Amino acid sequence: MFRINTDLHTHTVASGHAYCTVDEMARGAFNKGIKLLAITDHGPNMPGGPNVYHFGNFSIVPDKLYGVRIVKGVEANILKDGRLDLTDEELGYLEFVSAGIHRLTEHKLNNKNDYTEATIKAMENPHLDMITHPVQREYPIDLERVAIAAGKNNVILELNASSYNPNKFKTRGIKSESLKLLKLAKKYGFKLAVNSDAHFYDIIGEYSTLNFIFESPDFDSELIINSKAENIINYLDQRQKRLNKLKKTV
Repeated sequence: MFRINTDLHTHTVASGHAYCTVDEMARGAFNKGIKLLAITDHGPNMPGGPNVYHFGNFSIVPDKLYGVRIVKGVEANILKDGRLDLTDEELGYLEFVSAGIHRLTEHKLNNKNDYTEATIKAMENPHLDMITHPVQREYPIDLERVAIAAGKNNVILELNASSYNPNKFKTRGIKSESLKLLKLAKKYGFKLAVNSDAHFYDIIGEYSTLNFIFESPDFDSELIINSKAENIINYLDQRQKRLNKLKKTV
């Protein structure tokens, strides 16, 4: 089986509906052989989610716990007109910024065109690194248009293992659409990330629900940016250089 030693989408108790601390998640990652773990708690518009101070104070968390590189991030909520529920200044505190559309966040988006337009607009934010679960039944998007924007803005699109978890009340993924992402990534030159969306430590790095992706004839490990921790460390280094350069031009 294709082996991935990183996870770029996980949640702690700060998200309001997850069940472990940062320390517990780091220990869970270590026990799973995960070398790099992004903590991406939901943005403040999520019911029960963290205050903006949570993200501003994230720097006190060590860069490594139990030998696991801890990446301090967020899964922001995409709102109307593609706004995120953290300001650019607040996003600037973080090492990795992902964003997705979620229920009960007052996004005021109503149909496929709204979801698509807001996602594309969010991708134009220079702080944004990844769109989470772009394939979901509740918020369908025009994948072709989003893929074009991903290539243009160098944004990662996620293959979300949690979307196919059979233990969930409702499976939100659509296999044919997730498989389509493999072809679109090759066509438009963006990267994909395989992530757990773990809300409990034991789910970190659990990607077996995506075996249908790994077994596809269109699967190419070179498309997966987080296949190795070194890839993400290099990505984060280049990201910081890009944002520093952008600050100087503003």
